[in-house]
Amino acid sequence: MTRRALVIGCGGTIGGAWAVAALAALAEHLDWDPRTADVLQGTSAGAELVTLLAGGYRVGDLVDMHTGAATDPVLRDHIAATPPGVPPVPLPLPLAPTGLLRDGGGHTRLTGIAPRGRGDATWLQHLADSVAGPGGRLPHPGARLVAYDPQRGERVAFGAPGAPRATAGAALRASWAVPGWMPPVRIDGRYFVDGGAASTASVDLIGADEAEEIYVIAPMAAADGVRAPGLGGRAEQWLLRNPMSAVLRREIGAVRASGRTVVAITPGSEDMRGLGWNFMNRRHRRAAFDSARIHAPAAVRRALEAATPAAPHSPGRRREWPEAQ
Repeated sequence: MTRRALVIGCGGTIGGAWAVAALAALAEHLDWDPRTADVLQGTSAGAELVTLLAGGYRVGDLVDMHTGAATDPVLRDHIAATPPGVPPVPLPLPLAPTGLLRDGGGHTRLTGIAPRGRGDATWLQHLADSVAGPGGRLPHPGARLVAYDPQRGERVAFGAPGAPRATAGAALRASWAVPGWMPPVRIDGRYFVDGGAASTASVDLIGADEAEEIYVIAPMAAADGVRAPGLGGRAEQWLLRNPMSAVLRREIGAVRASGRTVVAITPGSEDMRGLGWNFMNRRHRRAAFDSARIHAPAAVRRALEAATPAAPHSPGRRREWPEAQ
């Protein structure tokens, strides 16, 4: 049986909403329950979704959470606790000043000198506590939450073999610890921040012996020229999306070179018009999700067709990352 991995990248409040719509379209297209993936890996907002999937929630439950139809108190409380779109004033205390000298791609060069965030991550801890099993671990054996250690310049997928041991709550808070927004998280004597600071999805952390097919949902990446409208869209593209896209392309190239299939699902131009440029704007979340439910299925189809034209969900012939429009 072909082993599959599902990787969901960072994206903040709005990117997380788009990822749910894309995941629902992917699951329907493949007639597949993503909870059965051999590896479930998430970064930041993607780590939230992986926590829910690994805790037993269905894709339909995540859709209901965003539409307001959820009856489960965990889902209702979690979506209601979405953080505000503007962070509290951070503390001017850099985590690892030497980080400016280290360039691992993405935003690693600036991560170590970013001020310490003062956001409240209690809502993430509550989510993890509500689904974790004995010892604070996620029930799914292949669940992984990615964070970044700016002092060592190292990405860590908590839950993977050889990774430092951490409870689901600590790992989720670390994966979501946006520099300058949320405080870094201390695990095993090390400080970790949002894994998206180094890579939007960390596709290359999935071992060749762990999955032959990797489905990647990456809200913060895009094909060249795809951006949100207006000056805000141009700034977001230049500051965030372009660096993240470059790292993701490099990782996908390396994984494909090993003979594995990677299906990379990223927003197209129509998606971006509905999502906007501020991926932390919780007031826009419902409208962004409604738009994503319309447009994300097309992004999924493009990715599947580009990855394997003859048989969308089986290993074999591959094209380069699709030029989503």
